[in-house]
Parts: sequence; C-alpha cells; structure tokens
Amino acid sequence: MDFDFNDEQRMLKDSVNQLIADRYTFEQRKSYMKDASGFSRDVWNQFAEMGLLGLPFDEKFGGVGYTDGGAVETMIVMEAFGRGLTLEPYLATVVLGGGLIHRGGNDAQREALLPKIADGSLMLAFAHEEAQSRYNLADVATTAKRDADGWLLTGEKNFVVHGNCADKIIVSARIAGDRASRDGIGLFLVDAKAPGVARKSYETQDGQRAAQIRLSGVKVSSNDAIGDPDKALPLIEKVTDTVLAAVAAEAVGAMSAAHEVTLDYLRTRKQFGVAIGSFQVLQHRAVDVLVSLEQARSMAYYATMMANDPDPAERSKAISAATVQIRRSGKFVGQQVVQLHGGIGMTLDYKIGHYFKRLTAMESLLGDTDYHLAALARAGGLIEASA
Repeated sequence: MDFDFNDEQRMLKDSVNQLIADRYTFEQRKSYMKDASGFSRDVWNQFAEMGLLGLPFDEKFGGVGYTDGGAVETMIVMEAFGRGLTLEPYLATVVLGGGLIHRGGNDAQREALLPKIADGSLMLAFAHEEAQSRYNLADVATTAKRDADGWLLTGEKNFVVHGNCADKIIVSARIAGDRASRDGIGLFLVDAKAPGVARKSYETQDGQRAAQIRLSGVKVSSNDAIGDPDKALPLIEKVTDTVLAAVAAEAVGAMSAAHEVTLDYLRTRKQFGVAIGSFQVLQHRAVDVLVSLEQARSMAYYATMMANDPDPAERSKAISAATVQIRRSGKFVGQQVVQLHGGIGMTLDYKIGHYFKRLTAMESLLGDTDYHLAALARAGGLIEASA
C-alpha cells in the first residue's frame, strides 16, 4: 500500500508547516493566549486565506472539494497544528461543527453556513457532553420540547470546546426515550446570543478555551434542526470518529515536535563538561521515545484511512484501537521528554511542558484510554482471534 503523499498534499504540508513556523513561535503563542478569545484572529484569517477552513467541504459550499472528505488533508493540517500547539478553534469549527452540518444538514443549511465557515466569518461549537454522560454519546438529559414555531431547549452542557467564542452552537437534546436511549436524540443549531443561553467561559489545563452552557427554554426554529429530528446519534458517532482521527494526527505532531526539542536539548545541555546526549542511558531513552512516536504515527495513518469507512462497527473498532495506542504513546512520550529535560521541563517558561499538558488533555477527549480499550474489547478486538 502506498502511503506517500501526492504532489498537492506535499505542497499543503509544506505551506502549513511554514505558516506554523512563522506564526507560532513559543513567544507568539503566549501572546495569543492573552487575547480575550484565547487565540489569534489574524492567524484564523490566514487559515481562511489558505483554504484550510474549507478542506472537508464540497466546492459548491465554498470548500476545496477533496475526495473522501479531505481526510488525508485534514490529517496533514492537524499534525502541523500539533507541532505548533495552535489555539484556534479549527477542530471545533471545521472538523466537528462543520462535519455535523456537512454530513447531516440539508442543502439550505449547507449553503448558508459552510461558506461562512470556509471564509472564517462563522465559528461553531458542539454542545453535547453532560455531567452524567461519562463518554456515553447516547446519554443526553437536555430536552427538546415541541413549540408552536419549533422547539424549546432546556438543559446544561459541560466542556464545550471553544464554546466561549462560537457564533452558533450545535446542541444535542433528547426529544423522546429514556436518558441513555440511542433513539430520540436531535441536533439543533442555536445562536450563541439567543435569549436563554448562558455561557461560562474558562481556560483549560492546556491553554485552550471551553465553556459551560446552560439552556433555559431556548427557542429554536424548525429550520434549525439538523438532519432527522430524533435519529442524530449515528451522525454524532460518525463525526466523533472523524474528530478522533484528527486528534490522533494532532497528537503525532505534538509528540514529533517534543521529540525534536528534546534531541536538541540533549545535544546542547552539558554536564561534567560534555553534552548529556553522549550518555548512553539517555540515548536509549530518546530511542524509546522515537519508537513510541512511530507506533503512534502508524496508528494515526490507520485512523485516517478508516475515519470514513461506511461500516460503523469496523470504523469504530479502528478508531478505538488507534486512540488507545495514540494515548499510550502520548503519555509515555510526554513523561519521558519532561524527565529528559530535568527541572526546566517542569516549568511553564519552557515549551516542552506545554506539549506534555496538551498530550495529557487529549487523553480524556471523547473517551479516555480505558474507555476505548473497553469498547474495543466488547467489539471483539481489532483482529479476530483464531480458533
């Protein structure tokens, strides 16, 4: 199987890597974090100018029109973003929010919203997680009640990634059924400033932003329901798998950059009059980091290949398997590179600790390692056991 990028993909990789190198030094990133929104609007506009915000969308909706939903191109971009520890809401707006609209919305919704995502004028967030759900995508207590003109939404959503800056929020709500029933879940597009919407913004451990969102009888038009009004769970699961594949690529980018920074440190830091990289025990540890990184890279490629598989069961198994390896590698790499840096690795004044914090935050995004390992086990494993 050919894993080489084509010419267009290599050009995309080079251009995105150059953008991150120019606009995302460690000092620049710290200045972006101080912005009220938690990221740089100028960098976001540059993403739009380069066409990055329209990568997964059809050309008729303002996108680039790559085959297979731009899975490989998204992987390339997310790996570069992982290297730079970018703060912009690309994952929340383009991959997650845009993915829900592109895959589940009607033509009117796509025509109205996707071009605005692509040109950078519309930011989205997905409000789904709740206090009791614990990674169970079907566990939704927020309710949607029929109203004369549409729906009334009531409930509370936790950890809405980039919910602080979103112009519109895609909210999951239960129309019918028990709290954890797979049927009866709908998706609704809500204006972030609509009456009854209360947002509490906060900074996450890794420097990103999120929000807690409370909905108190929020009125939503029938035209703002996305897809089948009470059968949204398969769409949520599909887009979630796409997001996990993108996060896998981001993690590989962060691990790769952390490894390079560590090698440079080992070459330049001196102890007893020689570079500490000459100590064999540290060389062995650096090699162990490289092995773990390459294992993660292989599984990130696999996740990208399987993210759009039409068979939900096979897709889910592949994504869970990749997620388990990515997160085990991320934990190991993060711990090792911090230890190889010694005391300076524990400070916030040096970037290696920020890579570790981002990798640690990824460990619980859309299900932690144990959750995905258990899901893979229930599905019979990635490879069937022989008789």
